Amino acid sequence: MIGLNRSHDPARRSWLASANDPATDFPIQNLPFGIFREGGVTRVGVAIGDRIVDLTRARRSELFFGAAAEAASAAAGTILNPLMRLGHAHAGALRAALGDGLDARADSALRARIEACLVPMAAAELLLPVEILAFTDFLCSIDHTLRMGRGNLPPAFKHLPIAYNGRATSVVVSGTPIVRPNGQFQLEADVAYGAEPWLDFELELGAFVGIANDLGVPVDMSDADDRIFGYCLVNDWSARGIQFFESTPLGPFLGKSMGTSISPWIVTAEALEPYRVAAVTRTGDDAPPAHLESSENRERGAFDIELQTFVRSTRMRAENEVPFCVTTTQFRDMYWTFAQMLAHHASNGCNLQVGDLIGSGTSSGVSDPSRACFAEITNRGTEPVAFPNGESRAWLEDGDEVILRGYTTRSGYPRIGFGECRGRVVPAPSRLPPGGAGDLRRSPSDA
Repeated sequence: MIGLNRSHDPARRSWLASANDPATDFPIQNLPFGIFREGGVTRVGVAIGDRIVDLTRARRSELFFGAAAEAASAAAGTILNPLMRLGHAHAGALRAALGDGLDARADSALRARIEACLVPMAAAELLLPVEILAFTDFLCSIDHTLRMGRGNLPPAFKHLPIAYNGRATSVVVSGTPIVRPNGQFQLEADVAYGAEPWLDFELELGAFVGIANDLGVPVDMSDADDRIFGYCLVNDWSARGIQFFESTPLGPFLGKSMGTSISPWIVTAEALEPYRVAAVTRTGDDAPPAHLESSENRERGAFDIELQTFVRSTRMRAENEVPFCVTTTQFRDMYWTFAQMLAHHASNGCNLQVGDLIGSGTSSGVSDPSRACFAEITNRGTEPVAFPNGESRAWLEDGDEVILRGYTTRSGYPRIGFGECRGRVVPAPSRLPPGGAGDLRRSPSDA
């Protein structure tokens, strides 16, 4: 694992006031990477407070030397993949150089050079940060699995992190509208085609592969964490009617591929190093197989991250009401860790590529407030949740905006956040085959 260095100093402060706000997601200890467009030009940036460090300007100002300069050169394009494949040492050197320039103790000349590279985040368009060649979504919450399985676990759940191959081309950046899909679903004894009636969100954390493995060469647990470049928020939107009908025997397909939203900033593995905690204790029959276990994973394989979901309806926006929090959950409670997910993914020799996205699956906990999708919150639509303004939801309606947030919570260290992951539901395309869609108001069957 990476280890602690001066970038993690909890007492460190920046001369940029917004970076010292206790509520900011982007203090000087974070410095996540992303892609932004400003003035019609797309480039790599680093978030700090309410600003973005334009790495193209910083490179031209000759702010970097050695490994940091090599990393900045790799970040000269419009995607992060070239920087990611250099590994943690280069990205860390670049973050260290930026941190020194943003530090409150930086001399006035260095501060002036960094200041000239800052762009207001509000003036920038944030873009998809990575060229994603593959997206794999796992099922790593035992509480989510039990609720969705009516108290039953799949036979393999405690032996391996279950997953399916998602659709990389429909991964979109925060703020991209999500079109309600048309599809087939079962209404009691009938199969209907029409606009998905039971649209749902799924609150997840995502990891980006930074170091590839060759085809036929598995990844050992001792090496798995070091291959992860960084993390983001993931909303794996789910068309439950379509999903429930199609999933037997091969799992999700059209119920998932209409869109997956991610937050625009990649929080590096290095920045999250102080927030590692012990993985969920598993012994006896629950113990992982030997090839998916290590002492480091047991002691420091999980992350102390709080995740939240908010929903804001069309009426809430019109009346200027704040979004309503429907989920608060702790990522540290996941049954499988990201190292285990990656090691399992490559255990058959599958060749993971730089920029591959791995989703944790719905990150539900044992408590009711930690239910991380409407299928759990509303018991498959049968127990609608009440909003403070008098509205209620069994499932997402057109115009609803879902907002994911996540931040670290470990005592003694500053809050590090991921930024928001937003998506608003827009109506389904109106063109339907002859016969219409039938009655779409009933709850889904278990088919």
